[in-house]
Amino acid sequence: MTAPYQDSALPVAERVADLVGRMTLPEKVGQMMQLNAKDGLEDQVLHLHVGSILHTSPERVRQAHELTAQTRLQIPLLIAEDCIHGHSFWEGATIFPTQLGMAATWDAELVERGARATAVEVAATGIHWTFSPVLCIARDLRWGRVSETFGEDPFLIGELSSAMVRGYQGDGLADPTAILATAKHFAGYSETQGGRDASEADISRRKLRSWFLPPFERVAREGCRTFMLGYQSMDGMPITINDWLLNEVLRGEWGYEGTLITDWDNVGRMVWEQHIQPDYTHASAAAVRAGNDMVMTTPGFFEGAQEAVREGLLDEAALDAAVARILTLKFELGLFEDPRHPSVERQTAVIGSAEHAALNLDLARRSLVLLTNDGTLPLGPERKTVAVVGPNADDQHTQLGDWAGSSGQADWLPDGHPRELTQTVLDGLRDQVPDGWTVTHARGADILTLGVDPEGAFFPDGQPRPQVVLPVEPDEALIAEAVAAARDADVVVAVVGDRIELVGEGRSTATLELVGGQVALLDALAETGTPMVVVVIASKPHVLPPSAMNAAAIIWAANPGMRGGTAIAELVLGRIEPSGRLPISFAEHVGQLPVFYNQLPGQHGTRYADLTQRVPFAFGEGLSYTTVEYTDLQVVEPVLGVDDTVRAHVTLHNTGDRPARETVQVYVRDTVTSVTWATKELKTYRQVDVAPGERVVVDLTLPVADCTLVDAGGRRIVEPGKFELLVGPSSRDEVLLRAGFVVTG
Repeated sequence: MTAPYQDSALPVAERVADLVGRMTLPEKVGQMMQLNAKDGLEDQVLHLHVGSILHTSPERVRQAHELTAQTRLQIPLLIAEDCIHGHSFWEGATIFPTQLGMAATWDAELVERGARATAVEVAATGIHWTFSPVLCIARDLRWGRVSETFGEDPFLIGELSSAMVRGYQGDGLADPTAILATAKHFAGYSETQGGRDASEADISRRKLRSWFLPPFERVAREGCRTFMLGYQSMDGMPITINDWLLNEVLRGEWGYEGTLITDWDNVGRMVWEQHIQPDYTHASAAAVRAGNDMVMTTPGFFEGAQEAVREGLLDEAALDAAVARILTLKFELGLFEDPRHPSVERQTAVIGSAEHAALNLDLARRSLVLLTNDGTLPLGPERKTVAVVGPNADDQHTQLGDWAGSSGQADWLPDGHPRELTQTVLDGLRDQVPDGWTVTHARGADILTLGVDPEGAFFPDGQPRPQVVLPVEPDEALIAEAVAAARDADVVVAVVGDRIELVGEGRSTATLELVGGQVALLDALAETGTPMVVVVIASKPHVLPPSAMNAAAIIWAANPGMRGGTAIAELVLGRIEPSGRLPISFAEHVGQLPVFYNQLPGQHGTRYADLTQRVPFAFGEGLSYTTVEYTDLQVVEPVLGVDDTVRAHVTLHNTGDRPARETVQVYVRDTVTSVTWATKELKTYRQVDVAPGERVVVDLTLPVADCTLVDAGGRRIVEPGKFELLVGPSSRDEVLLRAGFVVTG
């Protein structure tokens, strides 16, 4: 007979209650577990009753479904993968720019379309769940996971994360192309000591509420179905068991009813790494009591949670609540009726499709930021010989960035995505230059080699430690070859940056300089006198040497994905207009950190004795191949109530002979506050196309209710008084027009 939970006509809540009531204690505990599929699916599915698997190769996906059909209750698995900026580990999938690159577009609609394309490809392979987007705020550039973020500003992060969630989840979970989005890493994970990944985060609750929580609150209220918890601890308490954050704020104040998942072995780490739990029994009990639903890659949770129930450390009702939330996802995805097996037909139609490739190119084009230009770009017909040099000129893996095939997280794509799917800068220029031009190539420098970590090749839980980066010395022969190519050329395009071995979990960096022989290469190229265009393909902002800062032009490309080389060539040749804007600030020296734009005012000035705090490139900056002047900022009604809307307009004038897509940025300053607060904060922006010579009046609107701060009591409020509206092309004070308004209370 058909059990009630198998009746699709019944409400989901009834089906969930019926199924939970039929489950044994081991089945409930197993349902809360997500394990690495490479560690043996038969034991995981048949004996541990797992509810979810991750890092599942195509062959293992099929095997998992076969095994599930042999189980007593035949509860479908949730199959998850780190599909971060494309279907990371599926051969031939579309790999977009990293999140940091997407953020440089400042285009939420374009980011949503990229996430939608990813979901369509992912769903065709039988994957239901992506661990994306990242809502962390990148404020310490040494952190290894900067490339996974949308940059340094909470408002921009909220806009783009919301768009990405919409793209992943589509028209709702019943949509067969929808996948579960995950907001991570909740919360404050990026604010760790010294930028070292997953260490203690010294961060107050008020600071969390001020800047780190708002993006998460937005996507929680908008329906992001899962949240992943950070690795770090705050005030001595791991996020995994932070009752205030998980229950008072997330479940309580925000009313979040979605599913919480730990990050990799967070529960086990409380035993073997953080040493705050004596054993897996106590760790499992603490994790469930705190509200965790899915426990990622902690095999010891299976016995630990059962023993915690037997010893009275854990009420089985807490397990029931967690299991109910997991099962609700599975019912709402329709997996009991359609487990969404991989579809070869759908894969053939959508994975790496021409439509997705075109979208990928659009994202790559819009992600490029022109930082400097003395007029050399775009290249004219007098520059017919182009020397393309540098270690990243023809490196597909660095161009794709972290979470992309060869970046080390999966074992079934060891060589990465097929080389022919990625157009490097060298490929792009060879393909794009006009007939009669010549493109030459020399590597010029190497970046690094790898050595074994002195603490050992493996962590105590058996996971491999990232190898230690050993910078290589400049190679005189390689530099000489590059210098010869530069001297014979009309222009040199030097492609430098970092590599995937310097990026990701456990790979924070102590410095921000270009590693290996790259600075020596740039210095030597500069001495040739040949105009040099520096292209930085990297996971984060780097400290650039004088030879780069004095180059003819600098283009920043944050791991621009499979079509990045084509986009860069188009930009260099003037086939497209530069429109990217920085989502993050650059430092002049690592000792300046932090350099994010919305800092609090301090005493005794804002500089060191030997260095000012002025950054070489600021949040929001980016050049066009024309100039756009801002004039006539006016606030329509200068006296407003809290429920009113600030209405203003500004005039843009394209003074050049090329079109521009201008990102009009709107910041707010509360002039006198009851607590120290940022001197300005981005509150909205508009992207406007301005034709050559055209004047455009841009209307701007901003709810007064968004002009908030967090007071000493932790309440987000609008304080009556004087405000300034600051409008311009970047966050730099000297380029912002100002107009005042008053909020009455």
